[in-house]
Amino acid sequence: MRIISKEEVIERLPYKDLIESLRDMFASGAVAPLRHHHTMTSEGAPDSTLLLMPAWSSSSGFGGVKLVNVTPKNREIGLPSISASYLLFDEKTGQHLCLMDASEMTARRTAGASALAASYLARPDSTRLLVVGAGKVGAQIPHAFSEKFQFDEVLIWNRNKKNQAELVDRLNASGMNAIGANSLENAVKTADIISCATLTNEPIIKGEWLQSGQHIDLIGSFTPHMREVDDEAIRRSKIFVDTQAALIESGELKIPLQSGVIEESAICASLYELCAGEKNWRTSSDITLFKSVGHAIEDLAAAMLIYQGA
Repeated sequence: MRIISKEEVIERLPYKDLIESLRDMFASGAVAPLRHHHTMTSEGAPDSTLLLMPAWSSSSGFGGVKLVNVTPKNREIGLPSISASYLLFDEKTGQHLCLMDASEMTARRTAGASALAASYLARPDSTRLLVVGAGKVGAQIPHAFSEKFQFDEVLIWNRNKKNQAELVDRLNASGMNAIGANSLENAVKTADIISCATLTNEPIIKGEWLQSGQHIDLIGSFTPHMREVDDEAIRRSKIFVDTQAALIESGELKIPLQSGVIEESAICASLYELCAGEKNWRTSSDITLFKSVGHAIEDLAAAMLIYQGA
């Protein structure tokens, strides 16, 4: 069985190829049970979480499972809070093919899925991207979206201004025209595409700031209590999801559904329907909103690309 390093993962996941692999996987379909959540209690420390995300595809001949450990107490000893690995296997024989570092893979397939959705939902002439959040995923968003859009300007907003400035510098060094945003409200009002990848529990994007024709990409909320946008933003938008799990796992949609702000019928389509390519999902004046929570078939598509490249 081959072991694939983080460096090899990065080398074998160029966004142009990754986005098309994700598109092919959603168009063809795969089996992906709901992820397994297991809480591991620890006396005197925050609980840890074990996540298992399996998927397999007969048409591709591959299957795999991602194992993720979320250990908040690691921050106290200078270790990453999240450790992730991916095991790829032969779907027909069950033979294990390779084990790879999945932390970088997860960040890249997340950004790639958002860029894929935006290719259907954002205006093709979008020239101004706002990234809210300067973490691991936020840093990938400009590179992924630039495969589908020609941006004149990339705005970065982050609560921690040191991290904001560091990401702006890295993006400028890569050849982009990146600018740090001081006012989140002003940045939202002037952007064509707004991508949020934060860990906020309370909404930071207000619906009253949104403008006709914008596209909003929401990544950060991954628990039933987390939100990045308020009810007005949800109410004003045409809503799309990566999968129906977003209605259960994320407070972004679960809370407005429970409170009656929207009905489930307000969810227009998932990535499965978007990638079927049979319909134009927006008009030039629509505000479109894409909510993702991540899905095991995205991991499988990325892992297949890495393995075949190796």
